[in-house]
Amino acid sequence: MRETISIKSPADIELMREACQVTAIILDEVGDIIRPGMSTEEINTFVHRRTLEMGAIPSPLNYRGFPKSVCVSPNDVICHGIPSPFVLLQRGDIVNVDVTCYKNGFHGDSSRMYFVGGLAACSPEAQNLVETAKKALFAGISAVKPGNRVGDIGAAIQDFIDSTGKRFGIVREYTGHGLGREFHEAPQVVHTARAGSGAPIKPGMTFTIEPMINAGSAKTSLSTIDGWTVRTADGSLSAQWEHTVLVTQDGCELMTASPAGLF
Repeated sequence: MRETISIKSPADIELMREACQVTAIILDEVGDIIRPGMSTEEINTFVHRRTLEMGAIPSPLNYRGFPKSVCVSPNDVICHGIPSPFVLLQRGDIVNVDVTCYKNGFHGDSSRMYFVGGLAACSPEAQNLVETAKKALFAGISAVKPGNRVGDIGAAIQDFIDSTGKRFGIVREYTGHGLGREFHEAPQVVHTARAGSGAPIKPGMTFTIEPMINAGSAKTSLSTIDGWTVRTADGSLSAQWEHTVLVTQDGCELMTASPAGLF
């Protein structure tokens, strides 16, 4: 059975764009507060408060049992890190903060990487990984246009990673996804794929692209304690950037683009 991929109407898009911009604003503000010594729980408290203040609801909270309002994933945590008062950010850490807000009946989903203590505090390896992951995202975005297929996104990401000549691992198990009235919709957007595969890309489709790039092996390890936290199997660093995109008549719009031009 083929997936049914929703096509958003102009009215839907305007409502969804507002949810996406709430997400983008919060991520801008997260960059202002992250500092060495703060707990990941403090980030959760901030994101939860700001989401409500802007008339939205944090989508992750209680989603399939997830206990917090945001995912915070430092260093070797690939995704779905659960905020905790006992996890303290250290100078030189890299950390992904993944925010999804629900407003006007629609979700807006984006994530960014942050250097704890500033760029200069982080190792050259960490800096290179974070920049590579960001470029991988935009390589995927460049493939989003009517006439292409969803698999072209993953193919573009894989081609870019291969072009670096380094042994980065592209995570397979966790993917981008359709987004709209539901947190997760069709299509699934894999980050390594065969060009020309997958569903046709059509105007009005909205989905996330969120490649997770490991400094070492692509293999992952899911926590048996909390059932959510995903780490690199070899303990290497991981980085991820994410945008929600809208397919337009001639390309795509980054619905979660920073209003301040930061990402």
